[in-house]
Amino acid sequence: MYLEKIKISNFKSYSDVEVSFSHNINCLVGNNGVGKTNLLDSIYYLSFSKSYFNSADNQNIKFNEEFFAIHGSYILPGTTDLQQVSCIQKRGQSKQIKYNKKLYSKISDHIGKIPLVMISPYDQDLIQGGSEIRRKFLDGVISQTDNLYLEQLLQYQKALEQRNKLLKTFYENRYFDEAMLSLWDEQIVRLGTPIYETRKSFLESFIPIFSSYYTMISAVKEPVFIEYDSQLHDEDFMNLLHSAWTKDAYTQYTTVGIHKDDLNFKIGEELFPIKKFGSQGQQKTFVLALKLAQFEYIANSKKIKPILLLDDVFDKLDILRVKQLINLVGSDRFGQVFLTDTQQGRVEAIFEDSAIEHKIFTIEKDNVQIQ
Repeated sequence: MYLEKIKISNFKSYSDVEVSFSHNINCLVGNNGVGKTNLLDSIYYLSFSKSYFNSADNQNIKFNEEFFAIHGSYILPGTTDLQQVSCIQKRGQSKQIKYNKKLYSKISDHIGKIPLVMISPYDQDLIQGGSEIRRKFLDGVISQTDNLYLEQLLQYQKALEQRNKLLKTFYENRYFDEAMLSLWDEQIVRLGTPIYETRKSFLESFIPIFSSYYTMISAVKEPVFIEYDSQLHDEDFMNLLHSAWTKDAYTQYTTVGIHKDDLNFKIGEELFPIKKFGSQGQQKTFVLALKLAQFEYIANSKKIKPILLLDDVFDKLDILRVKQLINLVGSDRFGQVFLTDTQQGRVEAIFEDSAIEHKIFTIEKDNVQIQ
């Protein structure tokens, strides 16, 4: 799948811009703060109907404007027909997502339609951040390939919210209704159990792909592993909830369940936590391997190569390793790629002896020019 053209109005720093892209590699070059990442984020919006960086839609409207609009024209594999995707946000109104001019009744129905993988410096939070960031990554990969999983996850989150509201009511009014809480426990278990099983099955397929990419990028044969940490491994879900009633009533929220799942990232023969024992280079390679494995898993599942966005990933990589990465993502294994860099000389050097099809765009104060 290829993004043929994008038109942006009043999105973040952009007033009005229209750009046509290469089907292979697109390089966005410019100083920090000129809008390279904003352009990538607009492409991300068309796939996920939200920003990669800021979940508050109204804050992505250009200052002193009343709306933003992003329109993308895509070409599906094996066709020449253009598929139109539009995302429009007006201040104080609901966001609109359209596919071929047809408005979605549920925005979640769009997820997976335009598969995409984003790699940015913020991904280091996968290692350094809390468990919710790793769950978001896990759920994001699966949701692009499994609509039922996404629907179960959304329903689980709603049921969890209602259970937590009930616990807060109990606390504030100094009473406890076991029968009422049991009704929500049944919903939590009904929705959460298949989520747990899907996550477990997914990781069995995902880990070998991830391990292969780590070896490919690092050129070092050192073991890496992802351990699925879940309370459901050792205890029945319903028993788990019932045994936590007293604690939940005191804390006013649900302390057990699949919303507490985590991924433990490990490295070395002894499989030590990479957060504590991995070097900066090992951690960066680990995250990069995670994201490239995400790409391959989605491509294998949907039989469509996702669009790949690389935001400032060359930092602290020598030119040899940069070229190795470009040769990898520029191969037939991948599809359309967008990357940002601050150094035009480095970008030109990357493609100096390469036959890889590419376009270089110079960005200055949110004005996009092709070289």
